[in-house]
Amino acid sequence: MRTHLTAWGGALALSLALGLAGPAIAQTKWNLPGAYSADNYHSENLVFFSKEVEKNTGGKLQITVHPGASLFKAPEIKRAVATGQAQLGEVLISLHENEDPIFGVDTIPFLASSYADTKKLHEARKAAITAKLDSQGLMLLYAVPWGPQGLYAKKDINSIDDLKGLKMRTYNVGTTRIAELAGAQGVTIQAAELPQALATGAVNAFMTSGATGYDSKVWETVSHYYDCQAWIPINVVLVNKAAFASLDKATQDGLLQAGAAAQERGWKVAQEKAVWYLDQLRAKGMKVEKPGPALMAGLKKIGEQLTGDWIAKAGPAGKVVIDAYRK
Repeated sequence: MRTHLTAWGGALALSLALGLAGPAIAQTKWNLPGAYSADNYHSENLVFFSKEVEKNTGGKLQITVHPGASLFKAPEIKRAVATGQAQLGEVLISLHENEDPIFGVDTIPFLASSYADTKKLHEARKAAITAKLDSQGLMLLYAVPWGPQGLYAKKDINSIDDLKGLKMRTYNVGTTRIAELAGAQGVTIQAAELPQALATGAVNAFMTSGATGYDSKVWETVSHYYDCQAWIPINVVLVNKAAFASLDKATQDGLLQAGAAAQERGWKVAQEKAVWYLDQLRAKGMKVEKPGPALMAGLKKIGEQLTGDWIAKAGPAGKVVIDAYRK
């Protein structure tokens, strides 16, 4: 009998302990897919963000980060969040310019080449982008830029004509048009697939940041980098609206606070790392230099054409954004 009572008492004590602990450890678990390598600063910022969310919410909301396109490929992340397959995700928003031109304004060459101008451009389009995302069941949590975009190649590029016939990596509407206008052969390759594409010779020229070049170990196959500072694309972290609405007010506030902190941290780190990445390319033996006058003139001519094309495509709503930015 004593043994029975002791066992029963132990079970009662355990059930009471679990019962008392239940409300304290009640958790909501979310998944956050990203498209970039775990040691890329965007992915590292996502991890910092997830830890701040857990801290801000007292552990009530826990977010697992899935970097490197390990959960969804880059073009799939936005739809995955909108359909609730993931509760939030990081997206290079210009990947979705085909849905709405407003998503691609940050990749128009030479419209906004500095971080200050890029931030101003993002603020100018924020109302339009928020409204579009809202109609898709999404909310914008925060935005963080990449480094300025430059040109990588396996040979000297002195003018736009030198790009003719090259296999040029593209990943959105803007880069596809640049390849077309330069007479290059566009090949759609997302960041996670770039190392393999370079190794197999699928591409031999492309425009991207120092960060993506470093992550892809481009020095193993590419010899030249031209620091064009053509544009500064933006990543956004999107949240499924229904998932957000399911959180209590305190948890929502904790998530929003962590997002604001992640945005501030991300802009700061992006600017610091932009210089560091180019130093690393030089240290690996790459030729890193400013584009010559002929190449720069050709790129700016393409930029002017793409600006006009974008405004025509975006219509009055696009003109409002451009006018607000240039004000």
